[in-house]
Amino acid sequence: MGCILFRSWCCRNLYMGVIMDKFKWMNSIILLSLLMLFSCAENEGFLHTEGQKIVDKNGQNVLLRGLGLGGWMVQEGYMMQTGEFAGPQYVIKQKIKDLIGSENTEAFYKAYRANGITKRDIDSLKSWGFNSVRLPMHYNLYTPAIQNEKDDEITWLETGFKMTDDLLKWCSENEMYLILDLHAAPGGQGKDANISDYDDIKPSLWESEENRKKMVALWKKLAARYKDHPWIGGYDIINEPNWNFTGTNKNGCDETSNAPLRKLMVDVTKAIRAIDKNHIIMIEGNCWGNNYEGILPVWDNNMVLSFHKYWNYNTTESIQKVLDYRKQYNIPIWLGESGENSNVWFKDALTLMESNNIGWAFWPMKKIENIAGVSSVTKNPGFETIRQYWKDGGEKPTENFAKSALMQLAENYKMEHVTVKPDVIDAMFRQVNTNETKAYKKHIVPGLIYASEYDLGSNGYAYADKDFVNYRIDTGIHGEWNKGKVMRNDGVDIQVCSDEKTNGYEVFDIKDNEWLQYTLTAKNEGFYDVLIRYSSNELAGNLHLENGKGHISEEIILPITHTDTINYKTMTISKFKLDKGENKIKVVFNKGGFVLNYLELINNN
Repeated sequence: MGCILFRSWCCRNLYMGVIMDKFKWMNSIILLSLLMLFSCAENEGFLHTEGQKIVDKNGQNVLLRGLGLGGWMVQEGYMMQTGEFAGPQYVIKQKIKDLIGSENTEAFYKAYRANGITKRDIDSLKSWGFNSVRLPMHYNLYTPAIQNEKDDEITWLETGFKMTDDLLKWCSENEMYLILDLHAAPGGQGKDANISDYDDIKPSLWESEENRKKMVALWKKLAARYKDHPWIGGYDIINEPNWNFTGTNKNGCDETSNAPLRKLMVDVTKAIRAIDKNHIIMIEGNCWGNNYEGILPVWDNNMVLSFHKYWNYNTTESIQKVLDYRKQYNIPIWLGESGENSNVWFKDALTLMESNNIGWAFWPMKKIENIAGVSSVTKNPGFETIRQYWKDGGEKPTENFAKSALMQLAENYKMEHVTVKPDVIDAMFRQVNTNETKAYKKHIVPGLIYASEYDLGSNGYAYADKDFVNYRIDTGIHGEWNKGKVMRNDGVDIQVCSDEKTNGYEVFDIKDNEWLQYTLTAKNEGFYDVLIRYSSNELAGNLHLENGKGHISEEIILPITHTDTINYKTMTISKFKLDKGENKIKVVFNKGGFVLNYLELINNN
């Protein structure tokens, strides 16, 4: 629109110029027009900003729906279940070296990186509905640490650039935007060491001019490499800085000037713009990307403000400050990182973002035993042995055992081996637009229905559970929305099942008046019995069945099955009616306290 208005201005003034001084005005206006048209042409084909919006080459609003590839270039301990004793990557890597030696360690990391993200991963993200990817980069895959350089020399490593090139190719083939995110800056940019691989016995980014020069040089190198590529969505120049420059909060949450952070981001911007005038630059505030005191106003006309959001209420008030920044400084805002919560929180957060025209990038793609993500990596028994050794000590695993276990873990990161989480994907995309429920899988009756395979949908629609979200930032209460942390990311509590007939999981911690809904397809209209497979060692349970019109069965009591060794029993609800075709049936727990394995529907005609 800016280019169109300028062209109109040129035409009007060209006419006036002919009247006043035909040749003088004509030459100057044409020259200025060409310069402006050239400037506009620079953005053609590239994602760029237009006022408070991010737009494509046609000027159409683009709502980024992305996922961060956390753990691929930068290992964070909590993603590998080593956070309490090996959080930053340099600690994890040293522990691996102590077990298998340097050469084998490099072989492990080579396999880990090769398997962690492949074309199949990006193809999958596209098919699920994502249109962008955020790449958390570790600087040390692109350039050595300053301690390993000679004098003021800056050398380059091919590993990181090759990984980025491959990823960009896969994104381009899927017409997805790739956003480069410097997740671990030279020296580390925050006291939260796991995020940036910060080693507190070495100079941080803020304590070393050499580290800052290296960061600027890295962005200059990246800009030179990708300046002409239209599927680069932007440069997220520093992830979650959290450092106290003048305040008392160690993570910079009470800073009022943030002068060193602003200066560094301005320096990086200048270095990028000397080479690349096409791509968006994303900036993040202090305090994990949320403290912008002293940083604004922005200093570039193709810039986006990024904020991060975790574990708080999904209300307009929760994002009011960044909404105010957007209006005051006439710039787009972007939720650059979020997640690590329940499906209910995901749905509510993304509904809030999209209703306010805010794009987003959730976190992360893969982590071990990941309930709150789009996929989960299986923890092999060998790695668990290593993890326990690191945690508690004891007998040291042999080199051969440890190498085999770690290489198996690397193999488990392949897309074909991870467990895809359809409930999470459904919450992030379909549920944002509707409260309608959807079958988790096709249940044909007569047949067996496992309790954990209730419908896809939100709390109050597909199920009712009293603990279903974590708002700990606002409430101060670290609530668990799923006590079992397996299979699904809803409020329904699921654990591993030990019954003889099982899909591996069962619903537990059932409370009074909670319920589960199942979409059933009946082959014929008629009457059915349901066999209820359950266990209980505390109280006698009580349940009944409902459909949209009300009760379709009497209440049934489920007596205690055992007091010590787990024992399952079967109780029967007799003769209730189903229509031919689709039926949505609720199993209502009038009295909880038991564990539910499955329901088996049989004919009773």
